[in-house]
Amino acid sequence: MTGIANLIMVNIDSPDPAALAEFYRRVLGWEITHSEAEYAMISDGTASVGFGRVGDYQAPAWPNPGGTKQFHFDLRVEDLDKAEELCLSAGATKPEFQPGGDRWRVLIDPAGHPFCICLPR
Repeated sequence: MTGIANLIMVNIDSPDPAALAEFYRRVLGWEITHSEAEYAMISDGTASVGFGRVGDYQAPAWPNPGGTKQFHFDLRVEDLDKAEELCLSAGATKPEFQPGGDRWRVLIDPAGHPFCICLPR
C-alpha cells in the first residue's frame, strides 16, 4: 500500500532542546543538524526529529491512567540489556512499571518523555 505522504519530521516539546537532541543523537546515532537555545534537530538524512523549547514544559507521567504520554518512540534494538545500559548512560531513566516482559522496556528520556526499546518481532 502506498501512502499519500512520507514522514519527514517529528517535533517534540522540550525544556532544553540542545540537551534532548544530544541525548537522542547518542541513542540513535543520528547527526545533530541544528542546535540553538530555542530549537535543535537531529537527522539520519531521511527523517528528522526536532526539539522545540517550551517555557512551561510539563513532562508526561508514566504510567498515567488519567492522561496521555503525548508521544513516544518505539526503537528497535537487537539486545535489550545492552540497549538499556547505553540509554541509561546517555541520560535515560528506567521507571519501575515495566509492562513489556522480555520483549520491550520503557525508559524515560531526559525531558520526561517515555520511549520503548523493543526486540524485533
